[in-house]
Amino acid sequence: MAFVFSNAAVGEAGKLMLSGKAGPVALVAANLYVVFFNFSWGPVMWVMLGEMFPNQIRGSALAISGFAQWFANFGITITFPMMLGSVGLGGAYSFYAVCALISIGFIIKCVHETKGIELEEMQG
Repeated sequence: MAFVFSNAAVGEAGKLMLSGKAGPVALVAANLYVVFFNFSWGPVMWVMLGEMFPNQIRGSALAISGFAQWFANFGITITFPMMLGSVGLGGAYSFYAVCALISIGFIIKCVHETKGIELEEMQG
């Protein structure tokens, strides 16, 4: 989507003009994003949060984690219109794509595997 929106023309009224195959490509890309999110970060994050904290702090940690999740969602909702006005649709989608790529490195480095570990054995 970032590539399509970055290369799209802007009409006289400032509206995005997707010509040729750009419209269907953007539509398919948006739907693929939703599908892949619903099979990955959407549900996995909530399952992961329930399994990664030791019993002693699980309740408090889940509350803080839930707050951080909703605060991040609020941040995206607030910043998207501002970014749309300043860097355009392609720039906004590119920024969020870069953030997603950075998160992959964070997950690999900082989130530890809990497979085979009992909840009682978890350490903070």
